[in-house]
Amino acid sequence: MPRIRLCCFLCASLFIGISASCVSAAPRPKVSSRSHRAAQANGLGAVNFAISCAPAVQATFNQGVALLHSFQYQQAEQTFTQVAQQDPACAMAYWGKAMSLYHQLWDWPSDATLKEGFEDTMQAQKLRAKTERERMYIVAAGVFFQDNPSLSRAARIKAYSNWMNRIFTKYPDDVDAGAFYALSLITLQGKGEDETANREQAIAILDKLMAVAPNHPGVLHYLIHASDTPELAPQGLDAARRYAKIAPDSSHALHMPSHIFVRLGLWQEAIDSNIAAAAAAAQATKAGTADATYQFHAMDFLNYAYLQSGQAAKAQEIVSELKSVAGGSADDIARNTAWLTARDALELHDWKTAAALPVTEGQPGQDSIYLARAIGAARIGDATGAEQNVAKLDQSISTDSTSVQPGTPRSPSMYSAPTNVSDMEAKAWLDYAEGKHDEAVGLMRGAAKQEDAGGVDSLTMPAREMLGDMLLEMKQSADALAAYKIALAESPNRFDSLYGAAQAAQFAGNTAAARDYLAKLVKSCSRDADRPELQAAREEVAKK
Repeated sequence: MPRIRLCCFLCASLFIGISASCVSAAPRPKVSSRSHRAAQANGLGAVNFAISCAPAVQATFNQGVALLHSFQYQQAEQTFTQVAQQDPACAMAYWGKAMSLYHQLWDWPSDATLKEGFEDTMQAQKLRAKTERERMYIVAAGVFFQDNPSLSRAARIKAYSNWMNRIFTKYPDDVDAGAFYALSLITLQGKGEDETANREQAIAILDKLMAVAPNHPGVLHYLIHASDTPELAPQGLDAARRYAKIAPDSSHALHMPSHIFVRLGLWQEAIDSNIAAAAAAAQATKAGTADATYQFHAMDFLNYAYLQSGQAAKAQEIVSELKSVAGGSADDIARNTAWLTARDALELHDWKTAAALPVTEGQPGQDSIYLARAIGAARIGDATGAEQNVAKLDQSISTDSTSVQPGTPRSPSMYSAPTNVSDMEAKAWLDYAEGKHDEAVGLMRGAAKQEDAGGVDSLTMPAREMLGDMLLEMKQSADALAAYKIALAESPNRFDSLYGAAQAAQFAGNTAAARDYLAKLVKSCSRDADRPELQAAREEVAKK
């Protein structure tokens, strides 16, 4: 298959990648609101992506770009196909079809998908767009989808990012170019880049864009992604509270704010976000414009938020509803059921249930079951059971991690955390059950440090919290409280961290601090909460 040819105004050597200095040396463009004054807000947000195609397809094209910005990839591809049918000479329709195949932050395209994207960009070049700006967009897609099997993933992403930087530098009023460039910076994480620096650069770009295009779905969406860390989450709160309001027709837009709400421990907002997202996702799946993973993803977040707000019964209802998700495959249902069932048992400290969770050999998600069984057994003093399940966990991790097929959003839960952290946690509790307390604490501290270094996931039961639990069991209340404080700094308002911190403070003789933690727990939980620990907390806080 021939290599894709570049337009005559670009040097062919730039096709396979531009030096990193293009990114770091380029000045941050000033953005004007002039080009977005005519944009009309609708159920997908306000997008005004000017193209030189037939005027009759401009509105449909804008809709496709809005869907692309909200990661509604299947519907976006359908919309760009409609543009191509209405105006066969529209080169940018094929750019849109290609970009609908590049699921940034979610998965990597298969060889067949890369070939399809390559063919779309070839068709876009063949039609030759009328403006230089459009031709640059097409080349940006082309450098990612180029027919070069030897090109690494990182090189493809970097080449695309460099091109988006060139476009935004040349056209500083192009809000879409700025948004796509910022997204590419976030996508570069884990590819030899300074993740924090890239996130901060993306936030700086997106903050300026939000000032002039406050209803743009890409600007708000990518600002949430850029801020999705414990340290940066407060910078994404404004975008989180705006995004769902400006794009209510996108199930992913309804869900995404909960990434920030969970990071900040705003449980009711996270619950509201995901109830709406799950309903919208179900409707989209039935309409054939999305697949079931959008609904599974929202339900994962919803289950977690219910647990942290003290609503155990509602959290467990979510598990029973998984089998009814429209379009859900047997593997997806099994995987999500395993994740959430194991999570419920561990978060609720129901050790007997955790130790006895049923195993279904050969089904995905069993690593999470073995993790829960190992910890549950250890916590009830069954060292033999814990040892057996740790061995099964070791065997299951590699099998289950390779069985997940690329697709739309999957859950970044505690059970898809770095496997060595989960393994260290299970083995630490095994050591504890065997009476090797010093070794157990040392191993759990190691797990916590490793998790801290990699970034604590938003839906995880932190290793630092488990360390607090272990130290509390050993009656080392001061050290336990210190561990809980760190856990709460990274994952605010977690139910078990607040309750554990209150217990540790009480045992340390600091009654005032204990009451403060219980007051925070009561405040962060729902009035409908049914977790038994909360009733005791309410009674204590009510005392004069």
